[in-house]
Amino acid sequence: MKSSIVGQQICFYGAGSIAEAIVRGLLDKNIAAPEQMTLLNRQNQARLHELEARYHVQTTNEPTAKEQALREASIIVLAMKPKDAAEALMEIRPLVNPQQLIISVIAGLSIGTMQELLESHNPIVRTMPNTSSTIGLGATGMCFSASVNAIQQQIALNMFEAIGVVSIVEEKQMDIVTGVSGSGPAYVYYLIESMIEAGIQGGLSTEQARNLTIQTLIGAAHMVQSTGENPAELRRKVTSPGGTTQAAIETLQSFHFTEALITAIHRAADRAGEMGALIGRK
Repeated sequence: MKSSIVGQQICFYGAGSIAEAIVRGLLDKNIAAPEQMTLLNRQNQARLHELEARYHVQTTNEPTAKEQALREASIIVLAMKPKDAAEALMEIRPLVNPQQLIISVIAGLSIGTMQELLESHNPIVRTMPNTSSTIGLGATGMCFSASVNAIQQQIALNMFEAIGVVSIVEEKQMDIVTGVSGSGPAYVYYLIESMIEAGIQGGLSTEQARNLTIQTLIGAAHMVQSTGENPAELRRKVTSPGGTTQAAIETLQSFHFTEALITAIHRAADRAGEMGALIGRK
């Protein structure tokens, strides 16, 4: 239902990598045109010039033009850093009208806190995309305030499906989404680092260890995705009794690999909640 974004003016408050990823996805999928999108930031004019040249979108950090863009937008995407969120929301509070759809990509920032800082009950979509969105392979958790209607839900889905897959969850699950997929790429990179280092220590060149590791991760992820099988079953299929894989898995178990990863993910989720609780609090 791509037509849901036709005629909508989208204003991105923040011009970082996730904002750019959404812009690129919307353009690549022909969901929106450059003239529908405006990107704002506080002072990095060079970044805005770069985005304008690359995507032919509108950009500004001039105060009057920023105010006009925010007032005229159908959709405002909050894409600033968490530490700047409270100040930015209070800054745009007098410019926002109740019909505008607010979409947040800020980790930990709850719908209630946004409503409190805006002093408004605008329709709000809270999202948690991850960094793989920058190459169109993102995973985004999404939830809605009570006032988001079906058309607005579809708009949000269109925007984030342009950069990957979307899971709609209840807001209370957003912090665990942050722990699983928001921070998730870093866990995988950590695993890749370790596998490459093991290969090098075993005598492979850096290039050989890197190529073998990356292809192994790609192949394993595709196996899970394409077969639809439970990862535990796929693991059992390659774990011959008394073989090399069993020896490796038993070693990981001896170091409490599963417990460590689960604990880490829940700690990331807890931290998202802690960060969100600090936004807007002195």
